Amino acid sequence: MKDVPGPYTYSSALGDDDCVAGTYTAEVDGWKLSWSDGMYQLHGYRRGDVVPTLELLFAHKHPKDRPRCEAIVAQVAETGGYFCMYHRIIDSKGKTKRVLSSGEGIIGPDGKVTVIEGVMVDLTSTLQRETEQTARDAVAGATSTRTVIDQARGILMGLLGIGSDEAFQLLVATSSYRNVKLVAVAAELVQLANSEDAREYLIKAVRAIAERAPAASGDRDKPREQQAARAAPERRAAPGPSSVAAGRSAVPGPAPRPPTARPGAGRRPTG
Repeated sequence: MKDVPGPYTYSSALGDDDCVAGTYTAEVDGWKLSWSDGMYQLHGYRRGDVVPTLELLFAHKHPKDRPRCEAIVAQVAETGGYFCMYHRIIDSKGKTKRVLSSGEGIIGPDGKVTVIEGVMVDLTSTLQRETEQTARDAVAGATSTRTVIDQARGILMGLLGIGSDEAFQLLVATSSYRNVKLVAVAAELVQLANSEDAREYLIKAVRAIAERAPAASGDRDKPREQQAARAAPERRAAPGPSSVAAGRSAVPGPAPRPPTARPGAGRRPTG
């Protein structure tokens, strides 16, 4: 049997790095196997180190995956058709690899399966690279979400004159009231704040948050309308000189002390 050529491979996760894969052919009558160089590499060998056999192939399957793999190969050898198996193998160095093996049982003129041929792809590096990228994206997403929430919290703090914890609780309460994610509520506020033409809508949104959310612990005795009014504080006129003077005159000063008579050289009383 002629040598089996290796497949052309590409992994979007690995880019230009090698994606190890190999092709194989197995004659069902006698189970004579032929491997490409990639198949030897997948199992931790080089060509010439071992003779590929069905027993060797199954010996490298992970113990938990081997029974199912054996059953599928037996079924394909009986009925033919395509198959695909995602499973684990353990190479000659004891390293566990995750591979995808697919192929076809080819039926001969006599109606029996004569050959099984297919390809095995090492997905270990691809899965690892994608997992790492997913983790990086998750961290970046969490950082981005935290930034948006912090920005929204700052908006409420500035417009309502409240503390950081109270502003966060208002966002949480609004998220619960509207049944939307906290980051979505925060993003809406930030978007309004970043638009010069949406100032009026921003004030209305902040007022709605202050009115609907329960009063925070520091303002439980204050009406919600008073908290909402902070979102649009009115400018008060600075007091004029006359009012300042009047204010001063109305403030009572300290009462003058009664004069204290200094002791003189009086005569001693005579008896």
